[in-house]
Amino acid sequence: MRTRMRGWRWRRNPLRRRSDLVEAWTVLVVAVLLFVVAPLVGIAAGLHAHHAADALAVAQRAARHRVHAVVTGEPSERPATVQGDRAHPYRAQVRWTEPGGGTRTAWTRVPAGTRTGDPVTVWFDARGRGVAPPPDDAAVWQHAVTIGICAAAGTATVVLLGHAVERRIALRHRLTEWEREWARTGPRWTQPRT
Repeated sequence: MRTRMRGWRWRRNPLRRRSDLVEAWTVLVVAVLLFVVAPLVGIAAGLHAHHAADALAVAQRAARHRVHAVVTGEPSERPATVQGDRAHPYRAQVRWTEPGGGTRTAWTRVPAGTRTGDPVTVWFDARGRGVAPPPDDAAVWQHAVTIGICAAAGTATVVLLGHAVERRIALRHRLTEWEREWARTGPRWTQPRT
């Protein structure tokens, strides 16, 4: 039959060593770091990332304009190499009418599966270059949540690695304490009685 005593490291008893008490305090600190500090770090990093991504999205919305165009050329066989717009991986020539009545054409990225004559919505910057659409609110929140989760997971990983190192050191100290105690107690047990 196995009996388990809870909290024995906190109570005074002859079997408790100094390393046991240090380990008990370490477990308490690790629990606080994992369940309080790591989530707070994740929340802080996520809020900071949301603020930065939202400011970038607002700046991109101000610097870019949307155009409703018609594809006039066949999309290229090769995907475009510009990063940041997975929804529009191919380049094609498009034509649209300016608000003043003039017609313009340009090469820009279009969605996969677009054919000549299809209407598309494309984005241009102030210099007339085709660019990715600015991120919407869902993309900003997705970025913030991802950063927050990664920050919390990174913090938890560092805490757990530190705890593993501490446990290894505590084990060495515990074995040293046990050897010291056995050196004092052992001769009384192993010497023959007269």
